[in-house]
Amino acid sequence: MGTVQRETPIASFESHPSRYRHWKLSFDGAVATLAMNIQEENGLRPDDYLLKLNSYDMGVDMELFDVVTRLRLEHPEVRAVAVTSTIPRIFCAGANILMLASSTHGFKVNFCKFTNETRLEIEDSSRHSGLTWVAALNGTASGGGYEMALACDEIWLIDDGNSAVSLPEVPLLGVLPGTGGLTRLVDKRKVRRDIADVFCTKAEGFRAREAVKSRLVDGSFPRSKWDAGMADVMKRAAAKNPARATQGVPVPALTVERSADGTEHRYPFVTLKVDREARVAHLTVKAPTTPAPADAAALRAEGCNTWSVQAFREFDDALCHLRFNLDTIGVILLHAEGDAANVLAHDAVVLGNKGDWFADEVRFLQSRVLRRLDNTARSTFAVADEGSCFAGTLFEMALACDRIYMLDSKGVQIHVGEASAGAFPMTHGPTRLAVRYAAEPSKVGEVLSIKQAIPASQAMDLELVTFAPDDIDWDDEIRIAVEERASLSPDALTGMEQNLRFVGTENCDLKIFGRLTAWQNWIFQRPNAVGDNGALTLYGHPERPKFDFRRT
Repeated sequence: MGTVQRETPIASFESHPSRYRHWKLSFDGAVATLAMNIQEENGLRPDDYLLKLNSYDMGVDMELFDVVTRLRLEHPEVRAVAVTSTIPRIFCAGANILMLASSTHGFKVNFCKFTNETRLEIEDSSRHSGLTWVAALNGTASGGGYEMALACDEIWLIDDGNSAVSLPEVPLLGVLPGTGGLTRLVDKRKVRRDIADVFCTKAEGFRAREAVKSRLVDGSFPRSKWDAGMADVMKRAAAKNPARATQGVPVPALTVERSADGTEHRYPFVTLKVDREARVAHLTVKAPTTPAPADAAALRAEGCNTWSVQAFREFDDALCHLRFNLDTIGVILLHAEGDAANVLAHDAVVLGNKGDWFADEVRFLQSRVLRRLDNTARSTFAVADEGSCFAGTLFEMALACDRIYMLDSKGVQIHVGEASAGAFPMTHGPTRLAVRYAAEPSKVGEVLSIKQAIPASQAMDLELVTFAPDDIDWDDEIRIAVEERASLSPDALTGMEQNLRFVGTENCDLKIFGRLTAWQNWIFQRPNAVGDNGALTLYGHPERPKFDFRRT
């Protein structure tokens, strides 16, 4: 028995509260309530599956990502968020199984990665934006539904004799919990290893009393006391955090022109051009052309239209488009064009006003986009040539790349800037400059002390770039490097890049991306999961899966 696998082109990765189909967001002073209200027939591929039992697909998660962004930028008055469900006795059944079974391998993995990034954005907003997230489980939370709860600061489960929490992926589907459930159980919630082992192989999960005892949830209330009890929980949660501001900044829709064949996306500050035959994408970021805001108040007045926000949101959208809709593209060539001084001036306003709520949120948004670049499964080469402006935050983009090519020619320069001094840590904690100089940590301070532009010869001496050909060899060097890279196995490159990019000690976030993505990528291709007789393929059918019981 086989399942027809389909690609799912995604026209837009943006959303807006007026277009939410699957979430209800409401506000009561410092408390926001985000209720899952999944519309069964409104999946991305409604002919293939129904989103029953509050199960979710990519469309649901794109809305959730939009919610988190808007809470951080548009609603600084909010200090606590309750995540719950509009359906009695059901919180969330997790990722829709029929959606997974009928999706291509690449889509499954990218879906899990995007969902992971959304969960990590929730945790980032808790660490940095004064938002306490409380999972108010008014019904059963299974699989990805419980993983969503695990991303919250607190988890409360209704004690009605039936509702439970569970991670049934291993016993029922032959795959792993796809959005960090295993890692957060033992690393974040400190669930004892042997108890976690029992829990992850018990498909029906644990009900309230056992879940509280095992640290799977923080507390419970009987149905008769649920509303009052959760109201008190949210009141205490909001009281933990000081108010950031009383008025937020609107998040406008992005402006983008797309070519009919999908090979070119033009935003005001970002251009994506694709050569499908060569399997190469050119991703260009333009420097700001207007003066930087004078101070924090002027930055807030410009809001999300300021270059530091708009350019990074556009870049993020282009990365998502590359991941989901252009999966045969193997190499991204990153370009930066314009006046480096303008980039540094805009950076200075954001980095120089630490403590201002909006300046901080701009920095956190930029940091999140840079982490998306770090975690994108494409070979990335930064190309600094005539007219380039890899400075400040744009040089951080270059540092995120697998290689940096710099033309050794008069006028071609890079500017390190304060953006590399710690404002934008990688997923696992260190800066990209610290990762570059892992063998010689003292070089970080040496490079940061250089306040002027750095030409190619000096950049090579400082080991800031990979290669610096002159104008005679430049075109051939780039061409050969790109052709060679595009000819290699994508599977091997993905594994290689993921191992090389994250130097140093592993943390919870990196385990979710580095370890889980690698293993889930492998498991999603194994016959025990997705073969004709695999557990994921046969889920919902009367036939039992047939496993190859050899361990490899």
